[in-house]
Amino acid sequence: MSQNVNMVDLKKSQSPDGELALALIEGMFFGYRDFVGIADERLAELGYGRAHHRVLHFVDRHPGLTVGELLGILKVTKQGVSRILKTLVDDGLIEVRAGEFDRREKRLQTTEAGHRLAREVVRIQSERIEAAIKAAGPGARETVFAFLTALVDDDDRNAVLRRIEGGR
Repeated sequence: MSQNVNMVDLKKSQSPDGELALALIEGMFFGYRDFVGIADERLAELGYGRAHHRVLHFVDRHPGLTVGELLGILKVTKQGVSRILKTLVDDGLIEVRAGEFDRREKRLQTTEAGHRLAREVVRIQSERIEAAIKAAGPGARETVFAFLTALVDDDDRNAVLRRIEGGR
């Protein structure tokens, strides 16, 4: 276990009023803040924000993704992503191509520059994840993965797992 988290103290704090749950919720908030913050810092240097990162990440991970699929992954409206997508296209990080069978379909993929940026941010965040996994001890990778996927809504979990595994 990490030197920053003492499981004995966490177990002692478990009580009917949910102190352990509150500690875990706050741990999620702070962990997410700092995990995303390291990506935010790099992207801010280039004039991009968190929404740009999400779009760039999923388009890079799933070349040929349709705009509709992207909206489903992010659970946002077309209006919510169109300005972000336009910026990334205008800046030469994402390309929009017509579908192979349906020319009205918009398929997205990163350009070489977009791919490089997406991979740079993945590297930065991967270093943070690897350090946290190492600090958590043996078996943490599997436990953390099971925990995170269990947080996904039941009706969305299988689709999320397929995307994570690289399937479409």
